[in-house]
Amino acid sequence: MMLDTLQNSGQYETFHPLFAGAFEHLRELASREELSDGRVDVDGDRIYAVVVRGSGKQPENISTETHRRYIDIQYTAEGVDRIGWLAAADCRLSKGYNSNKDLELYSDSPTTWLDVGPGQFAIFFPSDAHAPMTNAGQPVLKIVMKVAV
Repeated sequence: MMLDTLQNSGQYETFHPLFAGAFEHLRELASREELSDGRVDVDGDRIYAVVVRGSGKQPENISTETHRRYIDIQYTAEGVDRIGWLAAADCRLSKGYNSNKDLELYSDSPTTWLDVGPGQFAIFFPSDAHAPMTNAGQPVLKIVMKVAV
């Protein structure tokens, strides 16, 4: 897991072969005046974005999640996205893996909390269980870049 500001994203572009393209597109999306909710194709299933707008859940009503095929770059455009984190190796209470959504949910509680503010991003690898949007009813607009492992 990593946390930084979008202005520093160039420092991470060599961490993965697809990160340069993902960050380039993220910077372009973040600069737009208007964003439509839903999927934005970038490079087929190798890189795509999901624009999410909503209110956060209460921390006691969340599930921790992991992904096997994708790395998440979660960028906050508006509001503050409170995200819980737990090492995936420490998750024991799986609710099952959905291969169509590349999503495994857990009942395990996060051990660390991040407040990802406007202009910031957090990167979650398959080894990072995370619980996004746990900001208890506060509105958030975010862009999640999905980068194939």
